[in-house]
This record gives sequence, C-alpha cells and structure tokens, in this order.
Amino acid sequence: MPLKQDLGQKIQKLRKEKKITQEHLAELVGIDPKNISRIENGNNYPTAENLTSIAKALEVEIYELFVFNDIPFEKMKQEIINALESEKNVLHLYKCLRFEK
Repeated sequence: MPLKQDLGQKIQKLRKEKKITQEHLAELVGIDPKNISRIENGNNYPTAENLTSIAKALEVEIYELFVFNDIPFEKMKQEIINALESEKNVLHLYKCLRFEK
C-alpha cells in the first residue's frame, strides 16, 4: 500500500480512537475539513506544518503517524534489541543512520 494511504489510514484510526470528527480535527489543525478527508483517503499528503499540527491534535509524536502495524511498542523494542545482538545488523543500522543526515 502506498505511503499516502498508510498515513491517511493511520490518521483516521487515531482520530476515531480519540472520538474526534474530521471537522473538529480540521479546526484544530487550521485547515478545511475537505483536506482532512483527502489526507485520510490517501489522496493528499499533509504539509510538514499540518503534519505537526495533526500529531499534536491527536496527542501523538510525529513518528507514531508512520508506524503502520499494530505491534505493541514493547514488542518492537525487544525485536530491535534482539536484532542488535548481531554485529552485521548493528553495522547496517549505523550506516543507515549516518547517511540519513
């Protein structure tokens, strides 16, 4: 599934969990409700500024909007720790982080 759709579904899921309407989220973010609909349907990406406002309105960190699975955080953390026991994985992760800057 394309990133736009994954992101839109995640925003919609979090919004519904908070029992916030699209109209209310749009009001909190400062955009037209049609834009929230387009974002949630995977038709548009939010701007960086709107993404920040959406995360704040939904009371999550921005990175949480890009976690698309339902694996509990502690389980993910443990899997990462287990993967770091491999020297090869540590080197690969280091290279990814270093070149990402």
